[in-house]
Amino acid sequence: MEKACLALEDGLVVEGGSFGAPGEVTGELVFNTAMTGYQEVLTDPSYRGQLVMMTYPLIGNYGVNDEDVESAGVQVEGFIVRENARHYSNWRARQSLSDYLKAAGVPGIESIDTRMLTVHIREQGSLKAVLSTRDFDHQRLVARAKAAPGVVGQNLVIRVSAEKPYYWNREGAGKAVVLDCGVKYSILRCVAAAGYRVLVLPCGAPAEAILSERPDLVVLSNGPGDPAALGSIVAEVRKLLGRVPIYGVCLGHQILGQAVGGRTYKLKFGHHGGNHPVRDLTGGRVMITVQNHGFCVDAETLPAGIRITHLNLNDESLEGMESREERFASVQFHPEAGPGPHDARVFFERLRQGF
Repeated sequence: MEKACLALEDGLVVEGGSFGAPGEVTGELVFNTAMTGYQEVLTDPSYRGQLVMMTYPLIGNYGVNDEDVESAGVQVEGFIVRENARHYSNWRARQSLSDYLKAAGVPGIESIDTRMLTVHIREQGSLKAVLSTRDFDHQRLVARAKAAPGVVGQNLVIRVSAEKPYYWNREGAGKAVVLDCGVKYSILRCVAAAGYRVLVLPCGAPAEAILSERPDLVVLSNGPGDPAALGSIVAEVRKLLGRVPIYGVCLGHQILGQAVGGRTYKLKFGHHGGNHPVRDLTGGRVMITVQNHGFCVDAETLPAGIRITHLNLNDESLEGMESREERFASVQFHPEAGPGPHDARVFFERLRQGF
């Protein structure tokens, strides 16, 4: 096993074994609590700019297939696991996790204490880090981690958005325009299943271009980076308020929060995984949800008239809001799952009912 090294900006350095591609990458280190679905995690555009660590100890045991992808390729900067399974077994599998990462040019590190690292991040907060298979000098690596740009203030959406418009599907009773800020394929599938033909537009599409498509619905997708760095997108979405029904998911929720005058803030270590409890304030139901975000809308900065619909039961952060006057609804969690529990998929039923 070749050597790999993971260094954090606060000086913590761990050494382990290399898998995937050789090289050196930087990013924000976050942990994901899902037990399965590592391929969906790897291909989720919301993870651009981040090194992802799985808390479940054994990863790669069912290999990688051609179906369980959420975008056109691997999006994470690097991958950290306790143990990378050398032997995989699944009837759909086409290759190993290590070969998959190698083909994508993404490095991984294994044989390290991920439990210790998870506790460290929970106590210290998300940290910038460098993963290297080339340089093992601890001092130099920590210095490069400190100098890394991180995600605060970064517009990473432009790195993952579609370059030109395309139709996901052309059948449906209504028409939905999806503003691609890093959309997951599962969201597109769910919108199509709700009865819409789905047109995907690049993140820079102006409001008038969106309205010229005469959509019955506009969907603001998930995506990576700092929502406060998306001023131009927020400005165009503000022009849509009240003119067309809008549904926001994750980053789309944060964009809507800013469009109505609210502000966002960075969570200490983010919400990443498939076991986050959320209460629906409109009916009292509690759902176990899939989440992947490092920022949140500050509920106290929202103007009067915005109805808070969902709260996170772990930290009481804002998880959903709506406005009948502005004709939008949004959720911070991922109702499409991919991977994770399907408790919240009912929210795509609302797309059939309208706003």
